Amino acid sequence: MNKIISRYIFREIAFPFFLILFVLTFVLLMGKILQIMDLMVNKGISVLDILHLVLLIMPSFLMFTIPIALLVSILIAMGTFSADNEITALKAAGVSLLQIYYPVAVASLLTFICTIVIGYYLVPQSNFATKKLLFELATQNASIGIKEKVFNSDFKDLLVYADKIPANGEYMEGVIISDKRSTEEQNTIIARKAFLVADTKRMIVKLRLENGSIHTVSPDLKNYRKVDFRIYDLILDLSTTLATYSEEYKSSTEMTLTELLERMKKPGLDGSAIRELAIEVHKKFSIPLSCIFFGLLALPLGITSHRAVKSRGFAVGIIIVAAYYLLRIGGEALAETGRLSPAVGVWTPNVIFAIIGVLLFYFAYRELTPLQLIQAHFGHKRHHR
Repeated sequence: MNKIISRYIFREIAFPFFLILFVLTFVLLMGKILQIMDLMVNKGISVLDILHLVLLIMPSFLMFTIPIALLVSILIAMGTFSADNEITALKAAGVSLLQIYYPVAVASLLTFICTIVIGYYLVPQSNFATKKLLFELATQNASIGIKEKVFNSDFKDLLVYADKIPANGEYMEGVIISDKRSTEEQNTIIARKAFLVADTKRMIVKLRLENGSIHTVSPDLKNYRKVDFRIYDLILDLSTTLATYSEEYKSSTEMTLTELLERMKKPGLDGSAIRELAIEVHKKFSIPLSCIFFGLLALPLGITSHRAVKSRGFAVGIIIVAAYYLLRIGGEALAETGRLSPAVGVWTPNVIFAIIGVLLFYFAYRELTPLQLIQAHFGHKRHHR
């Protein structure tokens, strides 16, 4: 009998869970859709590369959508049971709240395992793979985007003109560059030949100029300077092309737990860098554990009202999630500035919601509201007097 009830409850949670997970992930993806369309239409990126990029960014979305989907699906399932008086029938049949919580706990544990695997293995690897793919696409776009006898402004603070580009596109001839990277003076660079050189280790793209000169004029137009060169490397800022200019080493979101701990042990790191790494270490555990706390919180909230409907469960879920992530963002911001330790800043939302979940579960188990419990407590004291 208990197995049948557990399977029934688990099934009622599973269906809305996968539906909400799909919808939430799709909504987050829609936030990137304009950038993706720009890559396809204006940057000439192939559909296969776009699909590869979407696949790589999915794990970072799932880290956040899985706990939210679990919370909302439990609220909807329990609210439906309450609205149909199934909770009342189960209690009348001798099924306790702990027995009802069993399938909820199993669902919470499964999502916790799934989220921690995604956060520990998939997210760091996919983030780094995304950076590498965007770098490759940016390099490809840089070579494709430069056309002969056309002024190209895809690179930040640089205007590039090439008089001639062969059919194979391996080099450019008759190159003129307006360099506005310096606010004090403007440079004009003229070179006979230029090549695009990609440094995959440092993840930068350089424009290697040969046999040319740099012409500099002061802002008041009174001084002029000319410097001749045989080879001159100009680093291209691809942020206006694909927003992919990357550092030489992995960022904190691209490292596994082992790599984060090893980086923290390296000498010479300043306090802000150590705090950033520590925050990422704690997030690898705190975000997955939110699945357990959300499951504990959602059950008593879902069965509170006997007239609960799906829209109410969804609305309550959104309010809880908004409060949770506002606390998380605020805690992380305070931890980054050094006002709180990383552990306190990251774990405070989990602790708060865990305490609320335990209290609500206790009230639901005793079938008392907080006010009734207080009144019973003081009534018990007066009786003893």
